[in-house]
Amino acid sequence: MKAMTVGALAALVVAALALVAAPAATAKDGDILRVGSCTKSSTSKIKLSEENGRIEVEFEVDQNRNGVRWNVRLTQNGRQVARMARVTRRPSGSFEARIVASNRAGADRFVGRATSPSGEVCTARATF
Repeated sequence: MKAMTVGALAALVVAALALVAAPAATAKDGDILRVGSCTKSSTSKIKLSEENGRIEVEFEVDQNRNGVRWNVRLTQNGRQVARMARVTRRPSGSFEARIVASNRAGADRFVGRATSPSGEVCTARATF
């Protein structure tokens, strides 16, 4: 095995740090950002933020393919609060489903779930 040069090692470390820091850069202080899971190669995440005493919920799926229609469901504490269809768009082949929900007493658990025509399912969960 060849030894890695100092420059190559430094570039690798910088790239790894950028990947680790990237999700945190999209959230403001106090926001809750969680990475979800998908049954195929897409990715998902959910972000919860305070908005004027309510909770802003942003659920995103990135498929890297434009023009695909997904069925989306958002639940709060096990109760459906939104159902919608979203289509992946340029430039990244992703969509976002956004709602503003009531801030109920105690912890609020949100789940975003999206299903593609091919049967892929993406889910992300977070508690505010």
